[in-house]
Amino acid sequence: MMGQFFRAHGKFCASHPWEVIVAAITLTLCMTCKSGENQLPPAAVRHAHRQCHAWDWRGTCDDQGSAEYNAADIILMTVVRCSAVLYCYYQFRNLHKIGSKSILGISVIFTVVSSVIFMSTVFYFLGSSVADLKDAMFFFLLLVDLSKVGILTQLALAGSNRAEVTRNIARGMEILGPSISLDTLVEALVIRVGTLSGVHRLEFLCGFAVMSVVVNYILYMTFLPAFLSLIMEMSRIDVKRSVRGKGKESLLTRALYDEDQKPNPVVQRVKIIMSTGLIIVHAHSRFTFSDRENESDTVTLSGAPQSVSLNRTEPTDFTGYIMKWITMSADQIILLVVIIALLFKYILFEDRADLADQLKLSESHDTEMTSNCNSNGGVDVRATSEDTEKKKPMFTLDDDTTSFFDQTTQTEVEWDRVMDELQTLKVEEEQKKRSPRPLTECIEILNSEDRGAGLTDEEIRIIVKTGGRLCPLYNIEAVLNNPERGVKIRRQILTKEARLSSEVFQNLPYRGYDYSKVMNACCENVLGYIQIPVGYAGPLTLDGVRYYVPMATTEGALVASTNRGCKALSANGVTSVVTDIGMTRAPCVRFPSVVHASKAKLWIETQENYQRIKSAFDSTSRFARLQEILIGMDGPTLYIRFRSHTGDAMGMNMVSKGAEMALRCIQENFPEMQVISLSGNFCSDKKPAAVNWIKGRGKHVVCECIIPAYELRTILKTNAKTLVQCNKLKNLVGSAMAGSIGGNNAHAANMVTAIFLATGQDPAQNVTSSNCSTSMEVWGESGEDLYVTCTMPSLEVGTIGGGTVLPAQSACLEMLGVRGAHATHPAENSKRLARIICATVMAGEISLMSALVNSELVKSHMRHNR
Repeated sequence: MMGQFFRAHGKFCASHPWEVIVAAITLTLCMTCKSGENQLPPAAVRHAHRQCHAWDWRGTCDDQGSAEYNAADIILMTVVRCSAVLYCYYQFRNLHKIGSKSILGISVIFTVVSSVIFMSTVFYFLGSSVADLKDAMFFFLLLVDLSKVGILTQLALAGSNRAEVTRNIARGMEILGPSISLDTLVEALVIRVGTLSGVHRLEFLCGFAVMSVVVNYILYMTFLPAFLSLIMEMSRIDVKRSVRGKGKESLLTRALYDEDQKPNPVVQRVKIIMSTGLIIVHAHSRFTFSDRENESDTVTLSGAPQSVSLNRTEPTDFTGYIMKWITMSADQIILLVVIIALLFKYILFEDRADLADQLKLSESHDTEMTSNCNSNGGVDVRATSEDTEKKKPMFTLDDDTTSFFDQTTQTEVEWDRVMDELQTLKVEEEQKKRSPRPLTECIEILNSEDRGAGLTDEEIRIIVKTGGRLCPLYNIEAVLNNPERGVKIRRQILTKEARLSSEVFQNLPYRGYDYSKVMNACCENVLGYIQIPVGYAGPLTLDGVRYYVPMATTEGALVASTNRGCKALSANGVTSVVTDIGMTRAPCVRFPSVVHASKAKLWIETQENYQRIKSAFDSTSRFARLQEILIGMDGPTLYIRFRSHTGDAMGMNMVSKGAEMALRCIQENFPEMQVISLSGNFCSDKKPAAVNWIKGRGKHVVCECIIPAYELRTILKTNAKTLVQCNKLKNLVGSAMAGSIGGNNAHAANMVTAIFLATGQDPAQNVTSSNCSTSMEVWGESGEDLYVTCTMPSLEVGTIGGGTVLPAQSACLEMLGVRGAHATHPAENSKRLARIICATVMAGEISLMSALVNSELVKSHMRHNR
């Protein structure tokens, strides 16, 4: 609950940066103006008494601004000042090692702003004079914590837009807010104990320290997230902003991935108990009434009662103050020596220190864990090989790292999953040192509630080898209830059984993938996943809407060519029409004779019997609705082609289930019918077939566009007459010469397959889906414009089911605005996807045709795909 509160607080500050910053500045100005008035604020009245007493051990109250410190005070403040300088140097040096000037600069700005606000707070609440700021500032620098500032800054830098920056800041506040709040409370209460000591000088300094802690906390929780959000917005950060490390884990890596950085529950409970006790102590001491509270506002100095003026006395001798500041006392000399020594260390010796750190890093390379981001910007936690992956770091920082959180599939790192991975690695390191236990004991552990979590990889391999039925290799993910571990062990077993080199799987990643979406849905016997680059073509103006079309391909020049075509089409935009033909399935059934087969054919084609079959078919799904039955007869064999609407799903499984139920209905009247195959290839699926070209399958789409002569000349470098002639001789006559079925196009399959891979369609169905007829005509009064159409009668697409459930593919569908089922009109999303594919095919067609007539094909491929 606390985490949710801090997340909401961080989101508010990041979403309203101007309001938060202006509020902080306004309050500071108010306190500064107030401090200049003669009347002290009420909160400072009692402190004025104590201040006089505090300075009484050095001189009189009237001389407190000029009294020299005694020896004990000089030693104390010298230690404090030197410690503050060293601590600041240590913190900024750690931030410098991250390698980001942005983080260092923001930390400096935060420190400066915090110092100004702290000084104003000291003036207002403690009623201190200018002379006291020397002591106050060093206490503030000693207690300010910049490590958390660096973490939150890195989180903000990882965002690629304002919404992502806001989410990252909110996430950081959710993680860090509770622990920082508890730490601040404990620090304030512990330091506040010093104000109960009765030693006036100690009480005075502890007041500074408590104020430092409170101011630092308030600014971290309000000003910093607002300032970061504002900086990111003003600088218009892009996805390529990087936070690079220099061979070591960054602050962010340690904070978000290291177990040691997670709050220890025991420590947290101790802090809470300690805080409660300290609150009781303070409450008892502060609210114990005595006659002192009612004493007159006078103090005794030099044995005579005198009235103490509570009016703030500003120094009038400014020259004296300047001379006092520049005069070198013993403590100032020591402080100066410390600062000079640090400067010499940084200038002369820091590079050597970095070199030593790198040498230590290489020696401990087998145990370190740093972050490795892949070329797409996502976290790629991959295995190297089964024998060496434990010796290599789970994470490594890359020079081309863009961000820890920039992923194609998601906008933030899954904290729990990453922490689980780290925990798993630690457990595995311990397991490797153990010898395998007996098989019976291992099987007993496997059947327990932890589902093999207590078994080593070697023990699980033994169970798979000797007791396959208990833990079959194909089902190891489900048995272990840990898909990623199951995939890793399968790789180990396959490497050994197939006698493969240990380096075979080095470049096939398997970590960091959501296999729960894959199991029993998309793939079996999983070994990992393949990365395919995804580009985009666009904007493509289709039916008045602009689309940026994702295309997954490894063929250079394809996306660039399609993008050029989109630019040419967008001059007037593309118009499209689509018809939901429906998905087909054609079982093969056999009868004893042609007479029986003929009777069954006539019976099915009767309207009354068709309705009975339709009712049986439609009962299997909410969306499946039988539209047509087409029957082909070959001797005593019937090929019954069922065609059905399937909503926004591609629908092969849906239609197969309906066809199976329809066959049962037919078999009730023709018990002699023998079902040979649920699919008799009269469908026809994933094969070139005239029946799909003629009757259609899936979605029937037609797109048209008029390209002005100017666009033809400037973008495509050709003219309408040349393109029309090339289309006639290449796409029409050439395809006829080849006996092509549905191949009256230049390369429709290129665009279809690229979009299929990006959006989770069945890649094998590009065979039928690539049926396309491209037509071109000279258009317009001038005869120089080009009218082009693309007709695709059998586009088999869906926006739910199959590979569309995978995160990356789902993101590409979301990019087009067609993810999932349409909320009110079933099949509307799949229709829109079909329109987009057909229009993209048209863009690729005109671009390639233009390249062919200009002899640019080889040149472009040599440039993009050599």
